[in-house]
Amino acid sequence: MKNISILLAEDDSNLGILLKNYLTAKGFETDLFADGVKAIKAFHAAKYNICILDIMMPEMDGLSLAAEIHKIEPAIPIIFLTAKSQKEDILEGFRSGADDYITKPFSMEEMLYRIKAILKRTSGVAIQKKEGSYTIGNYSFDPLKQILAIGGESIKLTTKESELLELLCRHPNEILERNFALKAIWIDDNYFNARSMDVYITRLRKYLGKDPSVKILNIHGRGYKLLC
Repeated sequence: MKNISILLAEDDSNLGILLKNYLTAKGFETDLFADGVKAIKAFHAAKYNICILDIMMPEMDGLSLAAEIHKIEPAIPIIFLTAKSQKEDILEGFRSGADDYITKPFSMEEMLYRIKAILKRTSGVAIQKKEGSYTIGNYSFDPLKQILAIGGESIKLTTKESELLELLCRHPNEILERNFALKAIWIDDNYFNARSMDVYITRLRKYLGKDPSVKILNIHGRGYKLLC
């Protein structure tokens, strides 16, 4: 990946060096920092294409670092790394501006896939997020107020409907993996939660039915894709 520069903030030196060496071997220019303060100083001084941030770091945590980074460059994609797996932490990460979220331990191949998918998506994103809301075709979606609106008509979504739609909006025009969505929203990817998510997808399709350009596709054996 020529000319792609990554800011990597990870306080575990062994993991940080391993990630840096792997990404460098894959052709990414990667700068490693052990805490958020060093990372934000570097971000002020250099140009990066994507950031990979550990949540729990000394001096400045990953969520605070992401907020500072987005003050400088609002559109830069961010991936969070964390050992935490609770729903609240995952959603807080997305609401702070994350494009993706990887729970430790993870494979290097998974991380590489997510980086490439994000870079591909952000080169031409169809869905825009402005001031906390998304534009999806002719719809506007406010995840905090849980409101989906079109042509003066508003729909109040349930919490899980809103959380699922926000995840789809975070992965526009690419596959949202079923297991990832289940763990992010339901914590457990068991059979009953999977069936429950299918019900919510059906409801979201109905709500989005007034704009024929907006579709939620089933990707067999993988998950869902939001097209608009």
